[in-house]
Amino acid sequence: MRILWLLATLVALSSAGILKDAPKERYDNFRVYKLTIKNKIQLAAIEKISELTKKYNIWKEYDERSQQMDIMVNPEELKHFQELLNLNNITSELMIENVQARIDEEQVTATADSTFGWTKYYELEEIEAWLDEILAAYPLVTEEFIVGQSYEGRTIRGIKISHKTGNKGIFIESNIHAREWITSASATWFINQLLTSEDPDVRNLAENYDWHIVPVFNVDGFEYSHRKDRMWRKTRQPHSTNACIGVDANRNFDSHWLENSGASSNPCSETFAGDNPLSEPEAKALAEYLEEIHEKIDVYISFHSYGQYLLSPYGHSKTEFPPNYDDILTIGKAFADAIEALPYGTSYLYGSTADVLYVATGTSVDWVFNELDKKIGYTIEYRDKGKYGFILPPVQIIPNCEELMVGMLALVEKTKELGYL
Repeated sequence: MRILWLLATLVALSSAGILKDAPKERYDNFRVYKLTIKNKIQLAAIEKISELTKKYNIWKEYDERSQQMDIMVNPEELKHFQELLNLNNITSELMIENVQARIDEEQVTATADSTFGWTKYYELEEIEAWLDEILAAYPLVTEEFIVGQSYEGRTIRGIKISHKTGNKGIFIESNIHAREWITSASATWFINQLLTSEDPDVRNLAENYDWHIVPVFNVDGFEYSHRKDRMWRKTRQPHSTNACIGVDANRNFDSHWLENSGASSNPCSETFAGDNPLSEPEAKALAEYLEEIHEKIDVYISFHSYGQYLLSPYGHSKTEFPPNYDDILTIGKAFADAIEALPYGTSYLYGSTADVLYVATGTSVDWVFNELDKKIGYTIEYRDKGKYGFILPPVQIIPNCEELMVGMLALVEKTKELGYL
């Protein structure tokens, strides 16, 4: 098993060498601020400058509940940015003084580990080689499935874990946003636990449900985030009439697409919904695949970062809620309580996306909920609250995963108790 993984590591290092003539984007002295927004005029001012995507980058959209948003600022714009804040009486807190320093700290020693683990972040080839090892090591309970092909021709791969026929199914989609590396790290850890843990509760979880897990969904963007731009979020398909590349795949599904300002029509925006629903081959492939297997899945979960939320439908309206919203909240409370009970004391907010966080339309979870009629679906936004944001240190991978496991145990147990599994 180690041989395949080490070969993939060599391929990754070799490819990195080939790309030396295409240097990585650097974020020296880029800063991230948490802003407190008190009125629509302040919000409009920040939204206007955020259109200048080379100078400003929204890390966390504004939400009415906290009245806060996170924004990364190019050092060349700092003077103008501070003037704008002062002019509009916007309160700010510096969260990250130098984004590049955070990125550099994230890069653990380049020496290849003897085995795949969860003390560093891995590139796509390494994750796929590990997946091959897992499929070879557990042939009786695992099988590969293919969601489809990306724009750049990469295969979107998943693994199904099934111990017996007749199990209810749970589908996990991870790393739809490229820069959220903690998501694929958590997905691979979770797969490993389902196959190797001897804990009775985990064994029950593994053996009495069928698991369909896609560790890296946005394969093109994820590759690009490792090789070229750590902060890349979107897909990589060029736009026909604009120099900006990519779409927010999690705004591209055909469920209330581009309604209620829940996404952007600007191709340069980080939340660009695409010119049409399912314009991205990745989103289209996932929708078609899920339609094919919809009778085999009962719960849908999407892994994201950051903010520490468990978000549920609906994303399109702050005032409209699903008929089974009380059950959804009950499950959410079980998830959050289980995580907070751990020694880390990490707190998660739970509730509908639009109510707890912000209006977001065209998401995968809402599409599955509305179009496939799967009435339990969640987006998990992992650690943290903004100290590190998307650049979560590798030392936090395992604590985050431990929180995921206790949360999932509670979520599945409560979902079953309420009759959905």
